[in-house]
Amino acid sequence: MATSDLSDAIVIVGGGHAGAALCALLAGAGLGARTHLVCAEAELPYQRPPLSKAFLKNAGDTLQAHRNEAWYAEQGITLHRGDPALEIDRVRRVVRLGSGTALPYAWLVLATGAVARTLPGLPATLANVAVLRSAADAHRLRQQLADAASVTVLGGGFIGLEVAATAQALGKRVTVLEAAPRLLQRSLSPELAEHVLATHRAAGIDVRVGVQAGGFELAGERLAALQVDGRRESVDLLVMGIGAAPETGLAEAAGLVCSNGVVVDANLRSSDPAILAIGDAASFPEPGGDRRLRLESVQNANDQARTALATIQGTPEPYRALPWFWSEQGSMRLQMAGLMPADGTRLRRPGATPASFSLLHYRGDRLTCVESVNAPLDHMMARKLLEAGRSPAPELACDPAVPLKQHL
Repeated sequence: MATSDLSDAIVIVGGGHAGAALCALLAGAGLGARTHLVCAEAELPYQRPPLSKAFLKNAGDTLQAHRNEAWYAEQGITLHRGDPALEIDRVRRVVRLGSGTALPYAWLVLATGAVARTLPGLPATLANVAVLRSAADAHRLRQQLADAASVTVLGGGFIGLEVAATAQALGKRVTVLEAAPRLLQRSLSPELAEHVLATHRAAGIDVRVGVQAGGFELAGERLAALQVDGRRESVDLLVMGIGAAPETGLAEAAGLVCSNGVVVDANLRSSDPAILAIGDAASFPEPGGDRRLRLESVQNANDQARTALATIQGTPEPYRALPWFWSEQGSMRLQMAGLMPADGTRLRRPGATPASFSLLHYRGDRLTCVESVNAPLDHMMARKLLEAGRSPAPELACDPAVPLKQHL
């Protein structure tokens, strides 16, 4: 087993957005030569949002790398591509890789991301069943879409609906099956979810909510049919978009506290103070609240990388970033800023067209969240308002004749 003398090394496990963002920040702080990035995938760290949209549509599209290989070399960052981390030795402060390499660390950052959920009992190797999380998944799904006439999407969350809209744009017959009584139940307000449902149905997608799918019928290496509410539905291509689970296997095996992610404090330290967790895999305390959160978004990855850098540099600052998200689904660009309150008042701010509007969520007289559809300027201004702690009077905020920027 190869071992290097890296007693001051910063080892990042995970080549997703959070890991790539932290590499860039460490390089900017002059710490690139101390940094090792461990990637289970052989590819350079790449942009993941396009995988469910443009990448699937265009056979010639390639992965969009965050940085080219020369940049990592110039910054002194050591890449371990296609070499997954297998074990953390917390006593010796060493990470052991699949190749046999042992990396000592002063700081270890777990940016292990999340893995796609699958249906229990459904073989993972079926030729016409897909998930979408990694580059390998996207390459496989792109070819499967090219060969399919119809697509069944299991799950009405962001990934499922993005893939559904992409498949429909490719001329496929698309059916979406969602077990919950509405789409995006954990992510959007009922009013916005209803708009999303109506828009997809108007585009020709068969969206069914409150349905139960199961009872697989196999034909050799293919899924022939599902039972949907007790009725047989034939399947040409099935895409499972039923959510993702945090990748905590490495952390759990090392004895770190995990609960829907690696449990961290406000400075992103795990139960071992030399080990941080960031991005999709981290369960962190809600700023100013009493909940624990785990967010899957580019914003969260970027901002938690900044918090991790501060902790590593010995100038810790609690994570307080405003959450924001987006999703592109056919003709809709959905953007959300803030976290939706469990109770409160929801008000509609009209946009330039019926397909453009924002929903403003108030708790008492405090603006807490804004959902926007095809209204990017409203989204930008809403983020600034929320970051500044400004809460314009509802009757003024909902007047489309008054730009939101006037309330800053």
